[in-house]
Amino acid sequence: MVKLAKFRALGLSDITLKALEKKGFEEPSKIQERIIPLFLSTDKDIVGQAQTGTGKTAAFGLPLIELLKENSKYVQVLILTPTRELAIQVAEEINSLKGSKRLQIVPIYGGQSIEQQLRRLKSGVDIVVGTPGRVIDHIKRKTLVLKDISNMILDEADEMLNMGFIDDVEEILKSTNSNKRVLLFSATMPDRILRLAEKYMKKYELVKATEEKLTINLTDQIYFEVNMVDKLEALCRIIDIENVFYGLIFCRTKVDVDTLANKLMERGYSAEALHGDISQYQRERILDKFKRRKANILVATDVAARGIDIVELTHVINYSLPQDPESYVHRIGRTGRAGKEGTAITFITPSEYRKLTYIQKLAKSKIRKEKIPEIMDIINSKKLRLKKDILKVIKEGDCSNYSELASEMLVENKPEEVCSALLKHFFQEELEIKNYNKIRETSKNSFIDIKGKTRLFVALGKMDGMSPRRLVDFIKNKVHVDDRKINDVQIFDKFSFINVPFEEAEIILRFFKKDTKGNRPVVVIAKKRKDSR
Repeated sequence: MVKLAKFRALGLSDITLKALEKKGFEEPSKIQERIIPLFLSTDKDIVGQAQTGTGKTAAFGLPLIELLKENSKYVQVLILTPTRELAIQVAEEINSLKGSKRLQIVPIYGGQSIEQQLRRLKSGVDIVVGTPGRVIDHIKRKTLVLKDISNMILDEADEMLNMGFIDDVEEILKSTNSNKRVLLFSATMPDRILRLAEKYMKKYELVKATEEKLTINLTDQIYFEVNMVDKLEALCRIIDIENVFYGLIFCRTKVDVDTLANKLMERGYSAEALHGDISQYQRERILDKFKRRKANILVATDVAARGIDIVELTHVINYSLPQDPESYVHRIGRTGRAGKEGTAITFITPSEYRKLTYIQKLAKSKIRKEKIPEIMDIINSKKLRLKKDILKVIKEGDCSNYSELASEMLVENKPEEVCSALLKHFFQEELEIKNYNKIRETSKNSFIDIKGKTRLFVALGKMDGMSPRRLVDFIKNKVHVDDRKINDVQIFDKFSFINVPFEEAEIILRFFKKDTKGNRPVVVIAKKRKDSR
């Protein structure tokens, strides 16, 4: 574990170091260097300021694993996150870091079966990772008792503020014991967050860790709309059209990684697979092969790629859309380094468009849409490369051994006929249209609205005193969105419809998710109308 000497110096045990080695970590990030020893050696509350994608989860997750007791009879830690995607990711990350230590970690969030969560909580849990709304639900049900927790973590506190969760956070804090330790992490420190720290945290230490930006100007960010069944064909076209491709391709699961790598190898590409089931020996062999460019394609999961240092990648491709903005930023930060230009490409299926806009907003990234290269674009690109390679052989190579054969062939045939026959014989598969699969157009109707709008159903109408102006003012005053972005307002007796851009729709839906009228939410996404085109 020589490579992990810097992690060992932070005070981590051999059990934890083995887990880090298995995951492929090599060096701690700046936030990890600052937080881990402070967490392990003191009992201070901590406020950590660091950008998304800098390794915050491991910064607090590793010390928690070191300090927590096994076989505890009560919940030891509560971690609050603003979104269910982040709750799942944090729980999975800590689970992958715990090694052989017997700790139960469970995510709880809205949209998941409450009965399933009740069973998990009843069976005994050490770390609960949850969203504020669902945590409050369990507190009220008395199925989540927080009077004995040793640590409470507030992750992405500024996002919880932006999404209107801070009052919920305060309510949760009031349900916890006073002698717990509190750690608050936030990319920015608005006044409301600082007031929260002053009110609920003991004398705390502020840790600021500035990392080199992961998303930098040299990374060109693109997305392609593609049907699930056409992803492989689209990927091959992107690889084929490039003069040089040296890339990392991300999939969501181990099975997806193996399947894609095998399909690429079947098509003649030099690809390797990397995921959590790969042994350390195999991992080192694969990474060495990739770093020496004996293979130019590495297909991997997020967990397997975490901590590895590969420079001068030309491409990072999200074959599967990442779970959250932090994963997206971490992935694409691997290209465009050291002054070299790089390209980050994301494939999305029609149903994933809203999730892409959410990632784009929170990651503060501009991701532009492009069309998948046409078959003739690929063929023309290959022709140019072939011509260049042949001219290089003519200029630099010694072709005298082939002169006699060439002369014999030219006795009865024209030069262009001989050259054409050679090209057809050796490159027919690559240079003929019939050998390529077509890619179908994505169905525009399967997007919520291709123009970037979402239609929302509002359970308020004329009987509630609503007019178009009153409904717009009601939403504006509640959620503080720009009323100019609320369009196509239709008021009926008991309900209404509005159209808003994706980003505003996400904000409105989050704000109203706990507001109900009767047994139904006040605002939901409108169902597709039968007469829609």
